[in-house]
Parts: sequence; C-alpha cells; structure tokens
Amino acid sequence: MTEAILLVGGRGTRLRPLTVHTPKPMVPAAGVPFLTHQLARAKAAGVDHIVLATSYLAEVFEPHFGDGSALGLHLEYVTEEEPLGTGGAIRNAASHLHSGPEDPVLVFNGDILTGLDIRRLVATHESTGADVSLHLTQVTDPRAYGLVPTDATGRVLAFLEKPQTPEEIVTDQINAGAYVFRRSVIDTIPAGRPVSVERETFPDLLAAGAHLQGMVDSTYWLDLGTPAAFVRGSADLVLGRAPSPAVPGRCGDRLVLPTARVAGDAKLTGGTVVGEGAFVGEGARVFGSTVLAGAVVEPGAVITDSLIGARARIGERSVLTGAVIGDGAVIGADNELRTGVRVWCDAQIPTGALRFSSDQ
Repeated sequence: MTEAILLVGGRGTRLRPLTVHTPKPMVPAAGVPFLTHQLARAKAAGVDHIVLATSYLAEVFEPHFGDGSALGLHLEYVTEEEPLGTGGAIRNAASHLHSGPEDPVLVFNGDILTGLDIRRLVATHESTGADVSLHLTQVTDPRAYGLVPTDATGRVLAFLEKPQTPEEIVTDQINAGAYVFRRSVIDTIPAGRPVSVERETFPDLLAAGAHLQGMVDSTYWLDLGTPAAFVRGSADLVLGRAPSPAVPGRCGDRLVLPTARVAGDAKLTGGTVVGEGAFVGEGARVFGSTVLAGAVVEPGAVITDSLIGARARIGERSVLTGAVIGDGAVIGADNELRTGVRVWCDAQIPTGALRFSSDQ
C-alpha cells in the first residue's frame, strides 16, 4: 500500500478559539503541527503518496508542507469549495489517486491521535478480502459514540447510533476513524454533494451485502476535538504515552523548543511544551500545558492543563486551570481562570478582574 487520503477540511468549531486563525490539523501538538505526527506515522507504515482533502483555511497547508519531500512523502492538495462531509471529501480527493480498482487506499481523519498498527489494518483488509476495513477501538463508556458490533471473525454486523439506554449498548467497539477502502468502492460514493461515510456510505454498503471488516486495535486512541483533549494529546506525545516519530526532541516531562526561554527556577512538568520564542518567567509553574510560539508566562503564574495561544501573555501570579487562551490575548496579573474558560484571540482581561476565590 502506498496511497492515502487524509481528511483535514473540518472547521474545528469545538476547538475555538484555537482554530480562529489556524485549521485544526495545523494547531501545534508536542511542538509541531498535529498533522506532522500523522504524516510521519503514515510514512513509517510504508505510505508514500498522500492526498490532503482540505477545505477550511485550505491555503495554510501547502506553504508549510510543500510537496512533502522533507518528510519523504509525495503530497497533493485538493480543496472543497463547499464542505462535502467525510464521504464527499474522500470522493473529491479520489481523482488524485494512482491506485487500480482492487488496490487498498488508506483513509484517516485529521483529528485522531492513535497508536494504530497501520500495517496490520492493511494486512487484515487484504487477508479477508474486504471491501472496506475499519479500525475499531474499545471504550469504557460508549454512550457518546456510534457502535460497531462484529461477528466472531470481525465482520461488521451493523452501525448503531449513539445508545440512549443501557439495553442499546450491545458492544464497546466504536469507529476509530481510520479505514482501508478498495479503490473501486471509493468510486461508488456520489460525487459533488455532501456524504457521510458513517451515516450513509457504510450503512448503504452493508445493506447491499458488501464485506466490511472491523479490526480492533485498542492501543492509544484520542479524538482531539475538544481543547481539553488536545492539551492532553500534546502532553501524552511529550510523555511518550502516544507514539510519534515527529516529536522534536526526547520524550520526557517537558519539551522546550530551541528559541524558547525558561527561567531557572520555573517548573515545567506533565508533558508541558514551550514553543519557539516563548518565555516562562521566574517561579512560574506549568503542568501538562502547551505554551505556543511567542507567548509569555510572567513570574509566579501557575498554569495547569491549559493551552496558551501564540503571542498571548499571562500576567504575574495568575492561576489558570483547564483554560484556553486565544492568540494574542492578554491576561492581567492576579486573575484566576478555571476549567472550561475560553478567552478569545486578542482579548484583554485587566489585572485582578476575574477570580473564583478571595483576593486576600
């Protein structure tokens, strides 16, 4: 297998304000755009030609990755003028494939961090003669996901919507967002209109008697669709819990990029990343967080499980927990921001303006 389609067209609305100026796959995770990790893992699995299906802020991708030669890949870019959904995006990108009708084509989503054994998924596809093979993962609480039950041989039996009652939870297996298609199957997806592979393509194929094969691989898997998940995923990459050949440094408690400056008594732990040109001041404590390029964390600030946008500034002694600070925002000294807060790009919060506890 040498070809893949990577779906990177989503608007990333759940990640805003991180995605106001940056498409979701280009938000840095462990020091590089998240997409870099996916491309590197595909390359390591033997893929050499990848078509990027772009839409939102499509102009950002090619200037960064070019033709892919720096990664040992051949990259091409296809832009949707109007969002086409997962199936429509796959069909729209297919004209750039070189595969024959029976050849396997890898398809994966641009917001999933996974330790999937890609070669094993392709081998399963070929050995079973499937029309489409799906990576399935097992989750403790499947209520937030569509379920994919299989028989004893791994053949998919159904695609079930999110269960509403305990009786509807017939399996803990869910669609993990990576597939191998027989090329001829991609060509049957309707062109020029929105299509969901999850809600239309896969159920229709199953109803028509096609062979859909599931392969359970419950190594590391995380949907990076929310800010909390994105921050966790970046930290897991730094800590070595999530595998990637693209982490720019040794795995450990912290990753400080070359032009960043960190005061000698500042404490960085839990997979924290400090981006290019960023600064962390004296006595600051940063745990499990990402500080993007050019951001400033002033002395005595305490930041936990948060993402600090590019060129943002966190004032002295401010305490942030589970916060997302947009690019260029300024948080004045002595503020206290708790889980779930999102401060928009270029916003300014005055000194001591927001607190959840007494200022004494």
